[in-house]
Amino acid sequence: MACSCRFLVLGLFSAAIWSACTSGVLADEPSPTTEPIAEAAAETPEEVSRGDNAWMLTCSALVLFMTAPGLALFYSGLVRKKNVVGVMMQCVFLMALMTVVWALWGYSLAFGGSNPWIGNTEFLAMDHVQSQWVDGHPQVPMTGGGIPVLTHMLFQGMFFIITPALICGAFAERMKFSTMVVFMVLWGTLVYCPLCHWVWDGGILAFGKPCASISAGGALDFAGGTVVHISSGVSALICALVIGKRLGFGQEPMPPHNLTYTAMGAAMLWVGWFGFNAGSQLSADGVAASAFAVTHFGAAAGALGWAAMEWITRGKPSILGTCSGLVAGLVCVTPAAGFVQPTSGLIMGLAAGIFCFYTCTTMKRVFGYDDSLDAFGIHGMGGTLGAILTGVFATRAVTDMADGSPLGLIENGTVIFGQIAATAITWVVAGVATFMLLKILDATMGLRVSEVDEVRGLDLSQHGEEGYIYI
Repeated sequence: MACSCRFLVLGLFSAAIWSACTSGVLADEPSPTTEPIAEAAAETPEEVSRGDNAWMLTCSALVLFMTAPGLALFYSGLVRKKNVVGVMMQCVFLMALMTVVWALWGYSLAFGGSNPWIGNTEFLAMDHVQSQWVDGHPQVPMTGGGIPVLTHMLFQGMFFIITPALICGAFAERMKFSTMVVFMVLWGTLVYCPLCHWVWDGGILAFGKPCASISAGGALDFAGGTVVHISSGVSALICALVIGKRLGFGQEPMPPHNLTYTAMGAAMLWVGWFGFNAGSQLSADGVAASAFAVTHFGAAAGALGWAAMEWITRGKPSILGTCSGLVAGLVCVTPAAGFVQPTSGLIMGLAAGIFCFYTCTTMKRVFGYDDSLDAFGIHGMGGTLGAILTGVFATRAVTDMADGSPLGLIENGTVIFGQIAATAITWVVAGVATFMLLKILDATMGLRVSEVDEVRGLDLSQHGEEGYIYI
């Protein structure tokens, strides 16, 4: 019965995607991201910038490195030892699963066409992405910015991998692996791809676009404050609420089983984040250098901010708190990285370390939800803070907009209204869509493992393996 329900869900999903792809909403108009491809075919082929392309391929590898081993180690160290393999499996499996989804239809829905709501079939199954044989010669489709479309697809695909993996921290130690797989395919297709199109491909949340009037002019989101962190963080909270608390939560201790894993994973995330943020400039130029510095400063200040709060409130700082703080700082500066000065990155990182310390301790305790690994407290709340502070500190001194208008409040700009609107829209879309998906999957497949399997641990019950074997 469970198997047939699984096929039913996947079948309905496939039919919905095919219907959308062949409807008028997804008409095959050219994408603003790849408009120069047709021009290049008709005129002189665009030259690949070897420096920019090498930088972007390196950044793509760095972002993939963030999921595994980075996030895999960070998260697996925080769970109990009976669930360490389960968490690592989620991260590694999602690297494979989301890659295939992105190649077949995800990239096309996110970056195809110029419709303000959703992409089209332009890049379906890597069409117009792979090299083509034209008039007796191979031709590489280009973005118009000196890098191949294939490179852009790879870089953005790494974001598509890590974003759903972040959500896993909220339902760690209790969700069925089979249901997680179906949920992530649906979530990536129906939540991530539209948000990505709205923000980064000229959609309704894209700053300065006519269609962005729905979001007060759109938002500045350099590397994923709304697309990645708010969407995954809010979805993580909904997962924690719908699936429910772990057995024994609040009655028995559930300390991290291996903080050395967590510390190593956090350090890897710090390094990988340079590709995440600085690579989002899509060029090895001065803005990329500024984004690199903002990223580094934000992580450092966030680590110090969280550690300082522990020192003040508990009498001693911890490695767990310091690692959590550096991730919070990185999350906060992500939407701002290419729009603010490095000194502003220090301020934002410090604010995130302090703010997320309270969201992961006081707020979680007051409301009583079981966000196992603080995916919402760090990514949802840290991303929200970062999106709003981008509207405060964004300056033309780093990236000047086309019309030369002031940006952040520090230069009497009004972009903060777009930041708030886009943040609110992302909260609603991610929250409502996630809730609906979870309810459908709960009715068809079931969300949670049995009590026996949860007590036994997901390593054995879901994968038949153990992380540690004692002889």
